[in-house]
Order: sequence, then C-alpha cells, then structure tokens
Amino acid sequence: MGIKITPLIAKNTPATGLEVAWSDSQFVMIICDKGVVACGVVDKEVMNRAGAAIAIARGTREKPLKTVEDLLKASIVDLTDKAAEYGVSSGMTGQEALDAISSA
Repeated sequence: MGIKITPLIAKNTPATGLEVAWSDSQFVMIICDKGVVACGVVDKEVMNRAGAAIAIARGTREKPLKTVEDLLKASIVDLTDKAAEYGVSSGMTGQEALDAISSA
C-alpha cells in the first residue's frame, strides 16, 4: 500500500498529483484549483451534478495508469460539461487537459 503526492505546475498554477496503490489495484489523479484530471475511478455523472471540471483517462489491464506521468501522457476519453466549458475535449492528452483546466 502506498500514497505518493507530487507537486506540479500547470500553466503557472500549482497542481498536485496523487498516486494511491494497494495490494491489487491503484488510482491516480491530478488536482488543480479549477478541476481534476483522473483515471477512470472518478464517476463522471456524480461530478457533472456537482458542476466539477473533470477529465478522465482510462488505463487497461495491460497498461494501467499508475503514475502521474502515465496520466499526463494518457488520452482523455470522457469529461464533464464543466471541463468542456474550459476547453477540454476527448483525445487530448492528460497534460493538455490539465493545462486547459488550469488556465480557465
């Protein structure tokens, strides 16, 4: 089991990477002032109802998203309405989505 916190800068604003792992699984997300880039652990519908800006990437069994670096390189496959308002779109990398949310 482990938790790793990584300070980041996105578009000149602070962000925090969070990697959490336990015996048979893990999740990773990056939190900034205006939203989150995350793996598939986040429920888009709940976050839409909350009005949150969330961009979601999904790993596979063969290539899971384990690290902040994995997430930044991954392709965004789903997002909330607020993230779309901030300029995020499917197909962006996690880095591009983080930059869009951070600069909104």
